[in-house]
Amino acid sequence: MVTKGFTGRGSGDQSGRIPPGQHLVDDFPVLSAGPTPDVELSDWTFTVKVGANPIKIWNWSQFNTLPKTKVTRDIHCVTSWSKLDTLWEGVLIDDILAAAGLDRPTDFISAHCYDSYSTNVPLADLVTGKAMIALKYAGQPLARDHGGPARLLVPHLYFWKSAKWVNALQFTPHDEAGFWEKHGYHIYGDPWREQRYTND
Repeated sequence: MVTKGFTGRGSGDQSGRIPPGQHLVDDFPVLSAGPTPDVELSDWTFTVKVGANPIKIWNWSQFNTLPKTKVTRDIHCVTSWSKLDTLWEGVLIDDILAAAGLDRPTDFISAHCYDSYSTNVPLADLVTGKAMIALKYAGQPLARDHGGPARLLVPHLYFWKSAKWVNALQFTPHDEAGFWEKHGYHIYGDPWREQRYTND
């Protein structure tokens, strides 16, 4: 599903904040692998797993008692748009792991979502304040088409790694490819190295 944000180029500061091959946009384009799921807050849960074993499960109310953090970050989509100074609020992955009583059971995580999407991220790219489960964007509850009620936010990687409608983080023994990684996207996805596709 492509919005008009994916056609044409935006305008603005083409400074050192823009990775190679990217252009600025003022709007917030929407692109998803499939239909937008309708997730009711009364049904929403979030699970941390080690392998197949659930370690901690929160419902929406419980998850919202965890510490909240606000961050302002630039984001970069593999389709070549970048958006600067985006404002997010959510729960840092560090605080989620602390609440689950976990340190570093493995070095890799798979994020799983309500639409059966998944993506892989090294644990090192999620901790020390690098990533969160975002609940708000620009001071408002996260809209459904942007991944609400909750999405993973890993702003230093291409935005397909910031999985929408996230409902689980699973520690895995190896770096296991997710949906787009199995379909030819790069296993890591660093925008500054233009790691868009498998052999980049």
